[in-house]
Order: sequence, then C-alpha cells, then structure tokens
Amino acid sequence: MADTGNNDAFVAFERVQKSYDGETLVVKDLNLSMPKGEFLTMLGPSGSGKTTCLMMLAGFETATHGEIKLDGISINNIPPHKRGIGMVFQNYALFPHMTIAENLSFPLEVRKIGKSDREAKVKRALEMVEMGAFGGRRPAQLSGGQQQRVALARALVFEPELVLMDEPLGALDKQLREKMQFEITHLAHSLGITTVYVTHDQTEALTMSDRVAVFNDGRIQQIAPPDQLYESPQNSFVAQFIGENN
Repeated sequence: MADTGNNDAFVAFERVQKSYDGETLVVKDLNLSMPKGEFLTMLGPSGSGKTTCLMMLAGFETATHGEIKLDGISINNIPPHKRGIGMVFQNYALFPHMTIAENLSFPLEVRKIGKSDREAKVKRALEMVEMGAFGGRRPAQLSGGQQQRVALARALVFEPELVLMDEPLGALDKQLREKMQFEITHLAHSLGITTVYVTHDQTEALTMSDRVAVFNDGRIQQIAPPDQLYESPQNSFVAQFIGENN
C-alpha cells in the first residue's frame, strides 16, 4: 500500500512523475512520505531516479506530474532559494574567492539576517563541524575532508528544517568517509533535522539511515528500515542490490 495522503508527513511526494522528453519517465508514479526528523536515504544504481527525486525536492527540477509537499504545503511552484532547504553536494560548491566564514555567511545575507546574528550563527556552525579555527582560510587551503565539513556547516548555518545531500562523501577516502558518515548522522539526529540522503553505496545507506528507499527504474522497489531490507527484501532486485553489500 502506498503511503499517500499522510497528514503528518513533513515531506511528501504524491504521484510524482518526471519526464525530460515527454515520453520516457525517469520517475514513475512516486509516492513517499517522511515524518519530521527522519534520516531517509534514497539508494539505487545510476539512472534509477533517486537524484532526480532529490533535485525535484530542491526545486532544481520540476515534476512533470503530481505534487511535492513540505510541511503540508505544495512547493511545486516555489523557487529553490525560497524553500528553506539546506543542500550538500559531492563537489562542495564553495566560493573559492571567499573565506570559509564568508562562504557560511552568504546564505544568511541572502536571508537578510543582521551582521551580529550572522557572526554568531557562522561561529556556531563551524564549531559544530569542528572547523572553528578555519574561518579565515579559503577553500583551496583546506583538504577535501575539511571542505566537505565546511559544505555541511554551510547547509546547516541558517538552521533549515530539511537538508538534502547528494553523494556528499563520494570524493573522500574510505577511512574519512566512515568518520563523516558517523558525524553527519550524529549531527542530523542531535539537531533534529529531516535529512534526505542520496547514495549508490549500500553500506553507507544501511549504516546511516532510519529508513532506506531502494530505487530502480524510476520506482521505489522497497522502503524500510535497514535491518528489514536486509532480512526481508520484497523482490529479487532489492535482495540482489542489498546482498552485494554482504
């Protein structure tokens, strides 16, 4: 049974479809609802529709059909910068000509937040990711792991209720990736942030998430807590895809 019409859902996709050419559907009749504070991972192979779903939620793509709601309100026609959503990408997307503190201050300036308030929020966000001493440096002076922490701090600095992450740890080495996986989940839970995380890495999805939505061919094949996916996969795709993680 699809979980539509869920009134206490904080994020809801209702019969959402996406086509780029008017013929092929990359996302097919998607229904999904998330409560506030959940850490949900969209997991699936390349081209399965997971990133397209994230981009529609962010507002960088438009749904061809159906409705996306945030806290009960349709956001289909709301531009990205007015959705109040924090974003973390794999390529960090930090401004190279600005210091770390200026990078973090930018989303606050856009929201017309006063100077002393901005400084306090920037300081707090940097301390949250253990980068308090780095405010005066520029992105090029930081390692990949440090840049990713700053990107995370920037997504959290304006205290969004929803944060979207698209393969944010893909460029990091294994050891650092595992450390960041733990830190991201810890931060999300301690701050009570609703998080949608996209990855093709089964281990990452299974260790970080409250629930995992397994995508294939534009559809959610199964959505369940990690142990349930592992122990009782609903179809052979999920069994094979999760099983590769052995």
